[in-house]
Amino acid sequence: MSEKGTDLQDMPELVIVSGMSGAGRTEAMHAFEDLGYFCVDNLPSSLIVNLLELTGMPGQPDGHRRLAVVCDARNRDFFSSLAAELEKLKAQGIDYRILFLDAADEKLIARYKSSRRRHPLCADGGSIAQGIERERALLSDVRHAASQVIDTTDLLPPQLRAEIRELFAPGQEKSGLSVTVYSFGFKHGAPLDADLVMDVRFLPNPYYDPQLRPLTGLDKQVRDFVLYRPETEEFEKRWRALLDCVMPGYVAEGKQQLAIAIGCTGGQHRSVALAESTGDYLKAKGYRVSLAHRDLTLAEGAGGQVVAAPAAQA
Repeated sequence: MSEKGTDLQDMPELVIVSGMSGAGRTEAMHAFEDLGYFCVDNLPSSLIVNLLELTGMPGQPDGHRRLAVVCDARNRDFFSSLAAELEKLKAQGIDYRILFLDAADEKLIARYKSSRRRHPLCADGGSIAQGIERERALLSDVRHAASQVIDTTDLLPPQLRAEIRELFAPGQEKSGLSVTVYSFGFKHGAPLDADLVMDVRFLPNPYYDPQLRPLTGLDKQVRDFVLYRPETEEFEKRWRALLDCVMPGYVAEGKQQLAIAIGCTGGQHRSVALAESTGDYLKAKGYRVSLAHRDLTLAEGAGGQVVAAPAAQA
């Protein structure tokens, strides 16, 4: 129990991010946000316990809460109490991890020169090098206490994000990418938000079968017509090979949202069946997938507006 009586089992998983100014704290916070952490930047260390006891903090779908806070030398008056606050957390039995980001002095100087920002410890008019020296002295105890230290001297932003995912969400790389697969009809307009667009109008069209015309790609008869043909089987083999090639690349780059649009003429038959098949394939590969059929249930509403089918979340 904490001093205010909060159950420890209700406490969020806590990561304290610290390190040298210019070493990548902002990029790190973006990475933690992508992993589902509730993030607070430049938090006075004296408020960590209070933040932990907030009840309205967003959580994961499984109810688990994760919190990442940046405590650094920008606020020197509050930062000096960090060690004491960490002792309080230990005394209350609250687990935490400290991630310290570092880089070589010459790299930090180069980054500040390129950004043209003032170093936080150069308020008195000192040089960037003097500010870095002061900051290293101020952060020495925190660096020593850190659970993980990442040297960002030679890291690009995607590489830093990848290291954070490996440290704090091992085996969950794919879950960080939200994939939407949707069908559409070219006659209703090409999609504007898709990252990948696949045109399947070259496949035989069920529309020309009077018995299949009133059905959609969600009906078994249409799915069988579309999917179990030699030309479709050959297409899907090559389409899935392409997905197997590009999807890991999107994950490695830290992409968080990916839209895959599959289009036929009207968005009723072929594109629907193949969007469903593609979504099933990606789910089986471990990706977090939602399905939508943009033009499946087109109907003229008030003012002639198009009403589309809702998305199905996986």
